[in-house]
Amino acid sequence: MAARISLTLDSTDAQVLAAFWKTALGYIDEPPPPPFATREEWLVPEDGAWLCDPDGVGPYLSILTVPEPKTAKNRLHIDIRVPGHGSPDERWARIRAEADRLVQAGGTILVEVDGQHVVMADPEGNEFCVAAASA
Repeated sequence: MAARISLTLDSTDAQVLAAFWKTALGYIDEPPPPPFATREEWLVPEDGAWLCDPDGVGPYLSILTVPEPKTAKNRLHIDIRVPGHGSPDERWARIRAEADRLVQAGGTILVEVDGQHVVMADPEGNEFCVAAASA
């Protein structure tokens, strides 16, 4: 049986970053496990956010507030994959539309590799890519 993974991002403002990633990934706030009604009842109150894929397919995403700022390029980044069927022009149009949507949500375009992918940064500068899914 394969292991499930979760990803954790450090942040200076977990709630702002959580709002961006919920929009980017279609994630929701992770509900607390029974019998707890809130995450605060379950865990020691901490400034963070815990997100999950509502369909249970993608990894969990934790966002924790830390005192130090980001200082270097990510060693691991997230790829957001848009549906990849159709002609190269159709795929590129979908990639660009998704990148534009994420700019509206607070992301920044760093580099466009025409026809392939867009390198972006979330509101705190964490790099990620928008690309087409494999056929």
